[in-house]
Amino acid sequence: MRLRHRKLWLGLGAVALLAVFGLWRISKAHCRQLVGEVTCRVETKAKVVALSIDDGPTREGVDAVLDRYGAKAAFFLIGKHMARHPGEAERLLAAGHELGNHSWSHVRNIGHLPRFYRAEVARTDAALRDAGAVPSLFRPPFGKRLIGLPLAVEAAGYRMVMWDVEDRPETFAEPEAFAQDILARVRPGSIILIHPMYRHAQTARAALPLVLAGLQARGFRVVTVTELLAMEEARDG
Repeated sequence: MRLRHRKLWLGLGAVALLAVFGLWRISKAHCRQLVGEVTCRVETKAKVVALSIDDGPTREGVDAVLDRYGAKAAFFLIGKHMARHPGEAERLLAAGHELGNHSWSHVRNIGHLPRFYRAEVARTDAALRDAGAVPSLFRPPFGKRLIGLPLAVEAAGYRMVMWDVEDRPETFAEPEAFAQDILARVRPGSIILIHPMYRHAQTARAALPLVLAGLQARGFRVVTVTELLAMEEARDG
């Protein structure tokens, strides 16, 4: 009897471990989530891509992306960093870029109570609106989400936006290689993610004009995420 109970508990433990592993894998998935809608790219044959920038705003990050080849980007900003660097969000808006919600504290949004997710979305929403934005796009910190965050995002009227091409600064330390890695993976309808905001992100800042020049040379038009999504809606409509 003891052996049978032991096998039962071992079996239940194995099932629990598999369930936890499965949820961890789902939390990292770019184009799938358990509840609600998520977008990581748009299906189109047109040579159009969206550029998105995460984190910040910081002075050096904003300086690096303003007025580059006339390209407009979607900036997913962190609420507490907006409070720390007043005026930077307004600079982005004045240059014609769009602003999205990247949570208030930029912690992994997994394993919290519902009120935590609501506050993360709502506090940054208020900061974005105070800056003059009308935000409708949300990107989860580190791309992590399971159930609580998607529900809060949907309830707040936001659309969850991920990406299909992300920079890899840990792999490519030189701006040229950094840019070529991104350009090699881009396809029509891609949502590109670059992280140029922090002080240590010199490579990303130096690579950004190379990425934009490379896209232009390949015949790609760079638009905001909202503009790319509008193309999808026009096609489906």
